[in-house]
Amino acid sequence: MSAENRLRALGLTLPPPPKPVASYVPAVLSGDLLFVSGMLPMREGVPAWTGKLGRELSVEQGAEAAKLACLNALAVVRAELGSLDRVARVVRLSGHVASAEGFVNQPAVVNGASDLLVAVFGEAGRHARLALGAFQLPLNAPIELELIVRVSPESR
Repeated sequence: MSAENRLRALGLTLPPPPKPVASYVPAVLSGDLLFVSGMLPMREGVPAWTGKLGRELSVEQGAEAAKLACLNALAVVRAELGSLDRVARVVRLSGHVASAEGFVNQPAVVNGASDLLVAVFGEAGRHARLALGAFQLPLNAPIELELIVRVSPESR
């Protein structure tokens, strides 16, 4: 099943790709790699969640925020490539989690995005990953994700 069909089968719809909030572009294609800029859990131009994990937000809420940030990243991928089916492999996912002092479950939060990538891309969605705690993120967001995907050579 194609990535686009898997997304539909999961009952998920990609939001419009978020517009940059500063002086950068949403993604850069270099060779067969697409580098997606940091994505926040934005809904209609504002963060759907704010605050720090381990204080204002639970791990479950953080995982949902990670899933939304990942959906935003996939919206950028589709806008850049025309279709998620052009993704040959998810190479790397980096997750920065706004963490209260003593919070150590960043990997469980970033799993919200990792699990989505595997659900959408199957084995090609398994990726290298970074799950890192951060003191503060833009717009008081609880998570910021960046994504690197390899584009299929036959469809470029």
